[in-house]
Amino acid sequence: MSTTRGSHGARSLRVRLLAATLVALAVALVLAGLLLAGLFRDHVMRQFSQTLTAQLDQVTARLEFDAAGQPQIDPQTLSDPRWLRPYSGLYWQVDGAKPTPQAGVRRSRSLWDATLQLPPDELADGAVHVHETTGPDDAQLLLVERTITRDDRQATPWRLIVAGDLRDTVLAVARFNGVLAASLAGLLVLLCGAAVAQVSMGLSPLRALRRALAAVHAGTAQRLHGQFPLEVQPLIDDFNAVLDRNAEVVARARTQAGNLAHAIKTPLAAMSRAAVVAQQRPETGADLATLVAEQVGVARRHVDWHLARSRAAAAQGVPGARVALQPVVSGLLRVLEHVHAERGLSLQCKPMPTELAFAGESQDLQEILGNLLDNACKWARHTVQVSASAVESTGGRVLQVLIDDDGPGIEPERRNTVMARGARLDESVPGSGLGLTIVNELVGLYGGSVQMLSAPAGGLRVEVNLPGG
Repeated sequence: MSTTRGSHGARSLRVRLLAATLVALAVALVLAGLLLAGLFRDHVMRQFSQTLTAQLDQVTARLEFDAAGQPQIDPQTLSDPRWLRPYSGLYWQVDGAKPTPQAGVRRSRSLWDATLQLPPDELADGAVHVHETTGPDDAQLLLVERTITRDDRQATPWRLIVAGDLRDTVLAVARFNGVLAASLAGLLVLLCGAAVAQVSMGLSPLRALRRALAAVHAGTAQRLHGQFPLEVQPLIDDFNAVLDRNAEVVARARTQAGNLAHAIKTPLAAMSRAAVVAQQRPETGADLATLVAEQVGVARRHVDWHLARSRAAAAQGVPGARVALQPVVSGLLRVLEHVHAERGLSLQCKPMPTELAFAGESQDLQEILGNLLDNACKWARHTVQVSASAVESTGGRVLQVLIDDDGPGIEPERRNTVMARGARLDESVPGSGLGLTIVNELVGLYGGSVQMLSAPAGGLRVEVNLPGG
């Protein structure tokens, strides 16, 4: 169970967002704390160094040399009383630089019996250097020094040093770091709370979406309802479109199932009645066979028609469906040449671009064009001609197929009648009357259109517009 819970946590968008936010905030605040602490310490040390440099200037101004060239400083001329208090934290010292270094030739009373130990250093005359060193009682000192000489060139250089105790500075830095750490910790808590609130508010539309999905699943709603952000609304619209599509498919399937049941109920009833009659009068066997064959043919046509509609409805809008037009037309024309070979028809196909394609199933395209071409061959006197092109429309690219024949044609006022289910203009021409109806149904399911026009040769032109691939 712990493994499953950990897996859910790793997949949770809330957990990942909060974890990433909290880690980023912690890293940012730690870096900010280190930067601020370093800046504050540098500032304090710089200020302390400037204060010691001012003291060094004062000591330098009070420095005098006796007749022997030895440095002398009168403690009473220095303004700060800490120079006189032992281990007060403020010290000065004069060291001999050359030819032999001498430490503590002169030093303040505050050093008492201690001597400041300086690292070896080469200073230009008058230049100030800063060091950190250890002083009386192992106290940490900040030390500034400069080299001075008398006016004559043969004079011995001296190192003049002023040092101050860093204890108060270190305590001030520590206090600042403590306050800074507490402030940043409090800020981190506030920012974490803000992050939690932000993530909760940001994910609230997903909770609303989950409730809407639960309503759809429970059957209390047919679509997703609610106010959603602009970033989520396209997903909602697409999902509602899928739900509408599924509802339409289910409704169409129920309707088709009812139509099919109603269509084959009559042939079945006729065959059942004929069977009863045959049992009562055995001499009617031949008539029964003829009746059964006719009714089975009727039932088969109805079943084929409904299957074609169901297949087209299922294939409508399937992404990636694409059928090249040229091979399908060529194959149908070869078949129809054999079917109508005794009439000597000329079946022609105008050159068409190879990229022309139908956005649907191959069987549906064959069903549509096969019925139209077969109908044209039945009525044509000499010639049937097929042409195709791609036409731009407001809904996108449309595949337009034209089928012309040189037959008697159809009067404009009767062209809509032939699309009715089972309608036939001439009973002498073989057929069930369902071919054009199937064409009309299939084209309509794909969002296309069928129009009957007058052909240039005087016969009928059928214009079919289908979605292009």
